[in-house]
Amino acid sequence: MHALDMPGEPDGVVTRPIDVTETLVANGLTAVPLEWDADRAVTAIYSEHYRSLVRLAAFLVRDNATAEEVVQDSFVAMHGAWRRLRDTDKALSYLRQSVVNRSRSVLRHRVVVDKNTPKPPPDMPSAEHGAIIQLERSAVVTALRALPERQREALVLRYYGDMSEAQIASVMGISRGAVKSHTARAMSALRTVLERDT
Repeated sequence: MHALDMPGEPDGVVTRPIDVTETLVANGLTAVPLEWDADRAVTAIYSEHYRSLVRLAAFLVRDNATAEEVVQDSFVAMHGAWRRLRDTDKALSYLRQSVVNRSRSVLRHRVVVDKNTPKPPPDMPSAEHGAIIQLERSAVVTALRALPERQREALVLRYYGDMSEAQIASVMGISRGAVKSHTARAMSALRTVLERDT
């Protein structure tokens, strides 16, 4: 048995020893002991999955700072809902779904803002414009951005998130058949664009 110091504990204070048999691996998520409160459980999940969730959100919202906000908001929501979660092993699935839903909200908000934002004069491009142009040089990223939202989400979750069709269906809130359809259409569209541009 090894004693673990949990983040947030005062220096020199050792928490209850945790037996190796209390830690299980389920669906890639280290299960937390059932007696852990929301603070300890969310801290453990955060330390293990924060970066991968930010990368997922960044693919969807195309902005690292916004992706970090989306993921942090998702963790805050999970912390508040910790007592209502039926199965703590499903926490990662809850977070992924929350990240996808919050990313969709960000994109919808951007559409509204973009419609009402005055365009800069053509002779004075903004600094953000120059940064975006550099990011969009990759043909694959450009083609991916041209896809409809659901097709892009399905591809990112499948090939970046390495998720199964069942997991993608759960995260996106659609059927497995719809996941197959969105993925096939997206791959066909990407292939057409990339072959045309090469």
